[in-house]
Amino acid sequence: MDQPSAEDDQQGLPMGYRQRPDRTNGRFKATLVLRGLVVLFVGLAAAFLLKLWGRPAPLHPIPLVDPAFLDTATVRRTYADLVQAKDDLSDFDCYACHEKNKPPVLRYDEHQILLIPKEHSDIVMGHGQHGRNNNCFNCHNETNLTLLQTRDGRQLTFADSTPLCGSCHGPTYRDWEAGAHGRISGYWDRALGPFQRQNCVNCHNPHSPKFPPRTPAPGPHFLHEQVRASADPATAR
Repeated sequence: MDQPSAEDDQQGLPMGYRQRPDRTNGRFKATLVLRGLVVLFVGLAAAFLLKLWGRPAPLHPIPLVDPAFLDTATVRRTYADLVQAKDDLSDFDCYACHEKNKPPVLRYDEHQILLIPKEHSDIVMGHGQHGRNNNCFNCHNETNLTLLQTRDGRQLTFADSTPLCGSCHGPTYRDWEAGAHGRISGYWDRALGPFQRQNCVNCHNPHSPKFPPRTPAPGPHFLHEQVRASADPATAR
């Protein structure tokens, strides 16, 4: 039996008895704390699920890119492309209508504008400013319509027409050779694989070479609203 103490005497306990700690009261407090924490976390979870602190602004739908911007084909098909595809070449058979060894006669109106024969009504002459390049034989060989001729007298086939363009458009031709003008498909690093340089007539109509304007492709889509708003000139202040 535990020895009585002076404190036990002061509390009026019988001689020979000692008061033990009340463990029941401590367990009750711990239970209350745990239950309180459970209620707190359940309330926080419900608040997050119900978004009681506000909802983020709905994201705008991301527009799909026009498939035309993903097409790698050029805007025109050249004679070489048709030959490679074994396609119809009847439009290039000049002597199906013209007489060999007899240059076609060119006719002009009173303003020296070339009159396009109805057989070539699909041709629109617009090469050069002020209609100065309106002579078919500036490019076509008048004695052999299956060939082209450069300013320095070289004879070229329809499949090799780019040097003809370069005989007049020297700076642009040099840019094309260096890869700064036109389009190159394949590998820039020649050690990794082959490349293909498109010809002038893959993009330009030789009779009317001014390239028509095109709608630019849309810029990258910003997934974050703040970045999108700051990049939008209409909303930027």
